[in-house]
Amino acid sequence: MRNLALSDEILLSVEKPARYIGGEINAVMKEKEKVDIRFAMCFPDVYEIGMSHLGIQILYDMFNKREDVWCERVYSPWVDLDKVLREKKIPLFALESQDPIRAFDFVGITLQYEMCYTNVLQILDLAQIPLHASERGEEVPLVIGGGPCAYNPEPLAPFFDLFYIGEGETVYDALFDLYKRCRAEGCSRKEFLHQAAKLPGIYVPSLYDVTYKEDGTIASFLPQEADIPAEIEKQVVMDMTNAPYPEKPVVPYMKVTQDRVVLEIQRGCIRGCRFCQAGMIYRPLRERSLECLKEHAAQMLQATGQEEISLSSLSSSDYSELKGIVNYLMEEFGTQNINISLPSLRIDAFSLDVMGKIQDVRKSSLTFAPEAGSQRMRDVINKGLTEDVILQGAEEAFHGGWNKVKLYFMLGLPLETDEDRREIAHLADKIARTYYDIPKESRNGKCQITVSTSFFVPKPFTPFQWASMHPMGDYLGFAKTVNHEIKDMLNHKSIRYNWHQADVTLLEGAFARGDRRIAEVIEDAYRNGALYDAWTEFWDYDRWLAAFAHTGIDMDFYTLRERSLDEIFPWDFIRIGVTKDFLKREWKKAQEAVVTPNCRQQCSGCGSRCYGGGVCVESKG
Repeated sequence: MRNLALSDEILLSVEKPARYIGGEINAVMKEKEKVDIRFAMCFPDVYEIGMSHLGIQILYDMFNKREDVWCERVYSPWVDLDKVLREKKIPLFALESQDPIRAFDFVGITLQYEMCYTNVLQILDLAQIPLHASERGEEVPLVIGGGPCAYNPEPLAPFFDLFYIGEGETVYDALFDLYKRCRAEGCSRKEFLHQAAKLPGIYVPSLYDVTYKEDGTIASFLPQEADIPAEIEKQVVMDMTNAPYPEKPVVPYMKVTQDRVVLEIQRGCIRGCRFCQAGMIYRPLRERSLECLKEHAAQMLQATGQEEISLSSLSSSDYSELKGIVNYLMEEFGTQNINISLPSLRIDAFSLDVMGKIQDVRKSSLTFAPEAGSQRMRDVINKGLTEDVILQGAEEAFHGGWNKVKLYFMLGLPLETDEDRREIAHLADKIARTYYDIPKESRNGKCQITVSTSFFVPKPFTPFQWASMHPMGDYLGFAKTVNHEIKDMLNHKSIRYNWHQADVTLLEGAFARGDRRIAEVIEDAYRNGALYDAWTEFWDYDRWLAAFAHTGIDMDFYTLRERSLDEIFPWDFIRIGVTKDFLKREWKKAQEAVVTPNCRQQCSGCGSRCYGGGVCVESKG
């Protein structure tokens, strides 16, 4: 059933009509008259990006298993359809029913990346939903946000009725049951939100007040009423083996970014890299059982007809049954020409052996993420990698037939010096030399090393959340230092260098650690044309500088200022398990370049909850 407003003429006038027509394999269709709750699951980016997101697939399947809920999908319209919808006043619609999402009960928006914030406003605007929660009446859907960026929801707080903090498998059923009960009792929107705010993990911004000191920092962040919790505790699934997982993922008609079945083998990470937000907010490490993974893999491959399966994890090498699941997939599906993708691996002998079996070595490249060039900086960031380990992994890879290597680094890290930056080039050169030390007759063609650097962004709930950023000119200077050093290397012809945009980095940093005042800037930029800021062809830094100037908000306050240890952060009301005291200890250890062992080697008392089969304990400190 296609939206009659989207005529064939309109669909033929846009770039990729398959983004909007729905009806894909395994899409869920229900009779809307027979459900109590309609939920529009929105991803604020184009279809190809959103369809590759595992979290939406999990919640879509979980919600639709309830007979009383129909969850449908919505993605940001590309700029061509955006223009048509505005000109013809066609409201934004869901893919499955093609109904306007303004008629739904909930509009859920996943917040994966700060540079998609203007697309959040695009979804609300095109749906004909008032941008500000305070302006929404009883007939308008409740707008709820979730995902990693919801761990600092404040820059978007005025635009959302509520946020879900944590993993969606735990509290949504209770939220839906509460909504049905409140509606049956004739409760108002405000009354429902008041009750919802008492559920674990639910944050209702309108029920909290923020005051500021003269210097612009937060003086207080308090609930307006005594029965509203002062702190929100993140929700976490402790039993991953029995957690909901999609048996029949939706299969797109068109090619998407990750066109494959995704098998999540575990959540969390034991490594404790000090720059990594995911490594902190997703603690503790929780594994799915091998038998569970075998069952999920077989079900999904059969239900989708996909020809590739990817093992998803922050650090796949740390999964205790990695050998078992890889061997099962190779034995069970290898003869069916099913490709196996293994991202997030540490390059060791086992990993290389496995990848040699599942990849065409002559065509594929290996990815290392040393993150820093010098050993001192790798200790500062707690990467847990020595140069010897990196070079040994590269040597084993080259002997195994690989000749293409991708190296990922960050620039602008706390405590970083020019010498540390030059060491990026030296490490790439040492890896190249490792290749050319192999006898010529044993090499696989010419060595190709691609060095990529991004600029560090301090994120909430990391030991580096107190760090300052750098002016844009400094970032560009950092990249030039690396580039000049690479050109002086003996093997420079084998090394290619790419770096990230510095202006995008600064805005991302302002959003990541921003407070409610940043919402004014986002709205101003959006109303002046900002959209798809994550896409290079639409990025306009001058528009954002104008928005800061127009609103009178100082961007440098959020980016260039180092925070004091006693400052109240906009996200301090959220409890993620990992304590602020632990993060402070790690910040101090970073300044001393002291390494913290990973969680399996030694418990560091981070405060994360207990989990079975590991060494993680509940911190009493």
